[in-house]
Amino acid sequence: MRLSRTLKAGAVVAALAVAMTACGGGGGAAPAGGGSTAAAGLVDKAKADKKLTIGIKFDQPGLGLKKPDGTYAGFDVDVAKYVAKELGVDASAITFKEAQSAERENLISKGEVDYIVATYSITDTRKQKVNFAGPYFVAHQDLLVSATNTDITGPESLTANKKLCSVKGSTPAQNVKDKYAKEVQLQEYGKYSDCVTALLNGSVDAVTTDDVILAGYAAQSPGKLKLVGKGFTDEKYGIGLKKDDAAGTKAITDAINKMIADGSWKKALQDNVGPSGYTIPTPPTPATA
Repeated sequence: MRLSRTLKAGAVVAALAVAMTACGGGGGAAPAGGGSTAAAGLVDKAKADKKLTIGIKFDQPGLGLKKPDGTYAGFDVDVAKYVAKELGVDASAITFKEAQSAERENLISKGEVDYIVATYSITDTRKQKVNFAGPYFVAHQDLLVSATNTDITGPESLTANKKLCSVKGSTPAQNVKDKYAKEVQLQEYGKYSDCVTALLNGSVDAVTTDDVILAGYAAQSPGKLKLVGKGFTDEKYGIGLKKDDAAGTKAITDAINKMIADGSWKKALQDNVGPSGYTIPTPPTPATA
């Protein structure tokens, strides 16, 4: 009798275990329709949550700038909003997060942002860690110097007594040192705005990054700074998102193509960068990178 009771109790326990497993207990996947998960791709996440967190620069006038009133402005901001709209997310449901150059891959891999639009050059090294959609813009590396400077005429003119500033985690300064001016003194700061401040106070002789970024800073200090005006690389800006999210990459590329086709791309550039005197280029042909 006692054995029979033991067998019955064991049968009940086994049945309960089977039932729990069938219902998704024991750490299995959540039932369908239960909301987005951390593993969801960008398209599904946007559809389910109706909100996005997007990485941008906070200190690049004309591209990605956090204004004193807490709002955001710039070409990258407009691109980010346009893509979000195509994913079904209203601009009011976007949270913008600062994406400094050295932190971009980490922000994406840790899921702290859904995608990044932050003058993010597509490189083979970065493609090992994140996916890129685009390019949505092609810039050219240049130099920003004092308006009175006459001896810096290009990257080759940067000698051992010159101090060149760029940002940690970015490619421009190292590109100059590797290819053009091995002896130049390289200064790396956290933000390009820090480099520009150092240039204005004479702590460095030149700042290097992409021409469209430098144009915005020159416009902020009229009569004090100038571009050398000899672009010496092609920098293809992409929108970075989680590695291997093919559907998300295609959706963003489709949105970029639509933005170019309907004239919104050109208008965003004219509104944000045109006032600096920067010549609006022809748009690139985006392709999933």
